Amino acid sequence: MARAQLLLALLCLAASLGAGADDGRKMVGVYELKMGDFSLKVTNWGARLMSVVLSDSKGNLADVVLGKDTIAEYVEYVAGGDSPHITFYYRSFDGEQGFPGNLDAYVTYRLSSPYTLGVHMNATALDKATPVNLLLHAYFNLGGHGSGDVLGHTLRLFASRYAVLDEELLPSSGRVAPVAGTPLDFRAPTTIGVRIRQVMGGKVVGYDANYVIDGEPEGMRPVAQVQDGASGRAVELWANQATLQLYTGNWLNNTKGKDGKVYNQYAGFTLETMGYVDAVNHPEFASQTLLPGQEYKHDMVFKFSF
Repeated sequence: MARAQLLLALLCLAASLGAGADDGRKMVGVYELKMGDFSLKVTNWGARLMSVVLSDSKGNLADVVLGKDTIAEYVEYVAGGDSPHITFYYRSFDGEQGFPGNLDAYVTYRLSSPYTLGVHMNATALDKATPVNLLLHAYFNLGGHGSGDVLGHTLRLFASRYAVLDEELLPSSGRVAPVAGTPLDFRAPTTIGVRIRQVMGGKVVGYDANYVIDGEPEGMRPVAQVQDGASGRAVELWANQATLQLYTGNWLNNTKGKDGKVYNQYAGFTLETMGYVDAVNHPEFASQTLLPGQEYKHDMVFKFSF
């Protein structure tokens, strides 16, 4: 696993940008960005996305991100302006978790109209070559967190190929294959649950698949479209990465969530754009190794609608 997939779990100090942000001296906090009836909460503990709240087709607000309640958190509001945003920073030191070199990493969350969330990640290797592969691991349920499973959501992926995984869900062979004729084919809008029991011949309990996104890896392009018919909410994801990890919360089981909700199997999905998985061990994949002085960039845009 590349260094920065683990790195985000260690981000503890925040440098905040935007009206009302403090100077980053507080160790742990929760920050809210608002734009009308569209809002999100993030925390500097892991730069984690905690909530995204927006309306449905009937005007009812709901939080569409799975998560947990926390105790004694400090809430900092970052509101106003045309583009509320906040940036988190972390310095990973040489040898941390066994990875070489000092690395500066940043993640910025930004709201814009209409109902658009931008996530920008960048990192710079300061003195040694090191693998970097940042991702956003947020669980979404467009019906609202705790509203049940996402098997009825309709999904479209702009991906014609996938990385062939072994029984440990690793791309050990380095092979990439067409999705055509497999349960992984979401090139046309398809209900998530219709083929979920057929994945890997039924050997796994849901989707945990890595797709090669169509188009140029470094260009911003459409990645996925998801819609919940019951609420009318939809989201379209754009990004500039090579691959997408689709996960359907296969192992959620009586998990305590926010607001007293309980999450069970398939209660949420993740759409994790990233570089090639395990590229450091596969020369046939595009390299995820950052050389000294080079900058890594990962941009995501979530366009919500209802």
